[in-house]
Amino acid sequence: MTGRLVVESLRDPARCGAYSSDQWNALIAAARAEQLAGTLAYRLTGLTLPEPVAQIMEDARCSAENGRTLALWEAEAARRALAPLGVPVLLLKGTAFVAAGLKAGVGRAIGDLDILVPRGSLDAVEAALLDAGWEWVKPDPYDDAYYRQWMHELPPLIHRERDRMIDVHHTILPLTARITPDPAAMIADAGALNNGLYVPCPNDLLCHAAAHLFADGELAGGMRNLWDIHCLLEEFGTGELAERSRLHGLSAPVRRAVRLSHRLYGTDVPDAWRGRAVSDALFVHRLLARDGWGRVRPKWVEHVFYLRGHWLRMPPVMLARHLWTKWRKGYRPVG
Repeated sequence: MTGRLVVESLRDPARCGAYSSDQWNALIAAARAEQLAGTLAYRLTGLTLPEPVAQIMEDARCSAENGRTLALWEAEAARRALAPLGVPVLLLKGTAFVAAGLKAGVGRAIGDLDILVPRGSLDAVEAALLDAGWEWVKPDPYDDAYYRQWMHELPPLIHRERDRMIDVHHTILPLTARITPDPAAMIADAGALNNGLYVPCPNDLLCHAAAHLFADGELAGGMRNLWDIHCLLEEFGTGELAERSRLHGLSAPVRRAVRLSHRLYGTDVPDAWRGRAVSDALFVHRLLARDGWGRVRPKWVEHVFYLRGHWLRMPPVMLARHLWTKWRKGYRPVG
């Protein structure tokens, strides 16, 4: 599995000095597919690399820095739009990492702007963003109703001029999920940035990363998300993490995240957080399932986790109805 090559290169960059051309090609393809090219480039800084590889890594660093600048500007644009409301606005995921200057933000690929606001403020937040130039991505009535009734966020919005998306969360897992985190606690314990925006406390950042990876979704981009967890654990440790994960109902996903971070990236964690569960092997297999072209192989692994992601999000009858509706509308998993 080429995914293993990505993990080993991030864990021990010095080993890259012995790579063949084929290994470099496979590594770069898989790192790009996992949105880890910028992270890898920063990890390889200072090493003597083949000239073509050195240029690719320099380009990846420049791209990551440009992405960081764009992410921070988008956060500032959202802050300006929402400031008159006087509601707390928490940055999430990659934007939170770079805004707070965390290790997890170094070289991190950042796509959409993810924010968390109190659920009672959603209508006002939505109206303010629409007035500031954002517009709906999902005009389909079924998708719009589905998001509003069952999801943990508003339907995604995109800015008409900057072509940048924003996801407005009111909690961190779908309302239909079996796990119900406490968004009020996340908001209450968030740390303020100098510009008036907020970032969740370190343990909540870890809980959200673990929830996103193992309690919601199909592990797409899983190696990047697990690297986030590795960096957060290295920077903040596991102090009070067990208690915080229990508060959010996320003990199992958080423990799996810590175990696999230790197993794959060698994260230094206390013995009580180590060990293995029988099912860990399947998750490792999915995380590492990249071939030399960066494709997920075998495809059945991807489809199994696609179905698992939906199973976690909603009860069986609702899941069957949702998948049937999406199928009739022409949606198919990429494959």
